[in-house]
Amino acid sequence: MSATDDLAWLTVAAAAELLRAKKLSPVEYTQALIARGERHDKHYNAYLRATPDIALADARRAESEIQRGEWRGPFHGVPYGLKDIVDYAGLPTTAHSKILQDNIANADAVVTQKLRAAGGVFMGKLSTHEFATGGPSFDLPWLPARNPWNRDHFCGGSSSGSGTATAAGFLPAAIGTDTGGSVRNPATMCGIIGMKATYGLVSRRGVVPLAYSLDHVGTLTRTVRDNALMLDLIAGHDALDPGSVNRAAGGYTGQLGRDIRGLRIGVLRHFYTRDMQADAEMAASIDGAAKQLGELGAVVSEVSTAPLGEYLAVNRTILTSEAFAVHEKWLRERPQDYGALARERIMAGAFVRAADYVNATRLRRKLTHAFHALFEQVDVIVTASAMDPACRIDDEKAVDYTYGRQARAPFNVTGSPALSVPTGFTQSGLPLGMQLVGKPFSEALLYRVAYAYEQAMPWANKHPDLR
Repeated sequence: MSATDDLAWLTVAAAAELLRAKKLSPVEYTQALIARGERHDKHYNAYLRATPDIALADARRAESEIQRGEWRGPFHGVPYGLKDIVDYAGLPTTAHSKILQDNIANADAVVTQKLRAAGGVFMGKLSTHEFATGGPSFDLPWLPARNPWNRDHFCGGSSSGSGTATAAGFLPAAIGTDTGGSVRNPATMCGIIGMKATYGLVSRRGVVPLAYSLDHVGTLTRTVRDNALMLDLIAGHDALDPGSVNRAAGGYTGQLGRDIRGLRIGVLRHFYTRDMQADAEMAASIDGAAKQLGELGAVVSEVSTAPLGEYLAVNRTILTSEAFAVHEKWLRERPQDYGALARERIMAGAFVRAADYVNATRLRRKLTHAFHALFEQVDVIVTASAMDPACRIDDEKAVDYTYGRQARAPFNVTGSPALSVPTGFTQSGLPLGMQLVGKPFSEALLYRVAYAYEQAMPWANKHPDLR
């Protein structure tokens, strides 16, 4: 393995120790990751716009500050990327669409402000699905991202570039967004950690909306500790985001390393065995993870809630209605400038009746109340994220079929924190994964459980061999 490859697999936490101790130069680190991206990304399309000049300027600034002893924290001198629906002042925010290809951001999104203030090194804008919906499209100005474990396969979405870049070692951490599972899907498909925190915990200001009442900003990293560090940085109240929660945030690494003996783990099996039948390898990996949690001392039992289909129908009705409200003007004036997949997805909202939307919001409240009541019986819930491993990216029918076979959208409906965690690999070498779900604002507990599982298993030490 080359020195560049060694640096590619540094975690945020490990890099921070080296950088702070002046054993690693931020410039050297950044140059290595830029070189890796330039060497490999032509095959994976993770970057929509790489920004090596900005990255090197950030790295030089961080190096000078660290040399002077002006340490800002664990992201000081650490590279990161942004899904290209997140604003970075002076750069285009395109949402991977011809509609916005000339849209220059006037200001940073709140999450961007926080990463820049922490001394992070901005590596570039990352691919998404058009307006964070649709799927991998070949009729857009930029090609879709591909899976680093097998580039002929889908990497998940819509935070596709964020998942690919992180798993491929182009950067150790990335920002994505999640309206029906769009952080957790690429995390599952690419074998990394993806957190959709409690609704309102992370500001969405400066992020192109898809569905206001379902949108979340989330974090993608290769390890649990790194994910908790990143959420520590970006969480917090924003009075100018109407969905933001005025609540103390932080401390998400505080429970890492504590054992999980006595914690009550509820396995929501009917989502992936009865409501939808998951792929056999995927189901076995989730059941195996639950068994491992039991061997680590947790008390594991099955729990049940409303059928998965009810949650999915509520999410679909609300998402399509709200997305159409965002896009109505452009769809009337410039329908030809959308890709076929996003246009079809968003146009569906034009045919949702007001009564259907209202009834969906009413059912949402009932489902949410009933789901949260489960946490009187258990502390954390385990269930599926995707029902299937990644399919081929050029198989439109398979992409469409597998994309809807998921159990992520329920937790956009309920607003619950949900964490995607790797659970192994298929016989053909594609990642498998599960979700850990908690009651609102229980992110630290989810990280505790995920960390205990991660430390007991080898998955975090396995990386794709890019070709």
